[in-house]
Amino acid sequence: MDTLSLFLIAIGLSFDTFAVSVSNGLKDKELSFVNAFKIAFSLALFQSLMPVMGWLFGSTIKTYFEAIDHWIAFSLLLLIGLKMIYDGLFSKSENKNLNPLHLPTLLMLSLATSIDALVVGFGFAFLEINIVAAALIIAFTTGIVAMLGMLFGKKISGAVGNFAEILGGIILIGIGVRILLMHILP
Repeated sequence: MDTLSLFLIAIGLSFDTFAVSVSNGLKDKELSFVNAFKIAFSLALFQSLMPVMGWLFGSTIKTYFEAIDHWIAFSLLLLIGLKMIYDGLFSKSENKNLNPLHLPTLLMLSLATSIDALVVGFGFAFLEINIVAAALIIAFTTGIVAMLGMLFGKKISGAVGNFAEILGGIILIGIGVRILLMHILP
C-alpha cells in the first residue's frame, strides 16, 4: 500500500478522535497544553496499537483467505465507513459529564475511538503493508488531529465533530473501493 493511502486511512481513522477532541475542547475552555497533550498521546497510542493487533491476528489466518483478501479489506472499510457516517448523522453526545483527564475515562475514550483501527489492522494483513510505518503514520496523524480538535473545540461549535466523523467514513469507503478496484480491474 502506498504512503498516500496509508495517510488517508490515518486521517479517516482519526476523525472519531477529532470528534471526541472537539467535545473535550468545548467542555473545558481552559484545557492546558499539557493536559491536551496527555489526552492526544493516549488517543494516538491506542489508535496506533490497535491496527498492529488486528494485523497480527489477520496475519495468522490470512492464508485461508488470500483468494478474497481484497473483498475482506473492502468490506471492513465499507462497514467502518458506514458506521462512522451513521454515528456522525444520528448519534448523540453521551460523554458530556466525563472528565477525559480521569485515567479510566481516558482509557475508555482511547479504546472506544480505536476499535475501528483494530478492524482496519485486520484488513491490513491481507495487503502488502509495512505495519510499523502504518502504525507510526496513524499515531502521528491521530496525535495532531486530537490536538487540533481540542484547540478547535475551545473556539467553535459542536457540529464540526459530527461533520468530521461523516467525512472520515467517506474517506474510508473511498479507500475500500480503491483497494477493490485495484484487484478487479486489469
